[in-house]
Amino acid sequence: MGDVRHLIVVDAANVIGSRANGWWKDRAGAARRLLGDLAGLTAKLPESTEVTVILEGAAKAAADGAEPSAPRLKVELAPRSGDDKIVDVVAAANSHEQITVVTSDRELRTRVEAHGAETVGPGWLWSQID
Repeated sequence: MGDVRHLIVVDAANVIGSRANGWWKDRAGAARRLLGDLAGLTAKLPESTEVTVILEGAAKAAADGAEPSAPRLKVELAPRSGDDKIVDVVAAANSHEQITVVTSDRELRTRVEAHGAETVGPGWLWSQID
């Protein structure tokens, strides 16, 4: 029996905003740092785990050519609402047995849990990275 296919969907704006480290001065830079951290994390995760990061607004500039390449790390750009994009990704992820959404946004948690996802807060992700 193989490993459970697990998808971790990261609400980048919410995760970045959870740490008061000056991210608001350089949103794209903060998003690039998060992508770098996640590239390192995916290398440590089981092969059956994929990470999708949702970027919205000014943070989308982080994906302009400087995106770290890592196996099983995907970046999705939200044309409008990051939350709507996250719900779309979760709803479309029917090939994964387990879906975890990283956000502290209560309304978003309710929306993705309706699609069978579990939710964890940004602290969980930072503890995996640190």
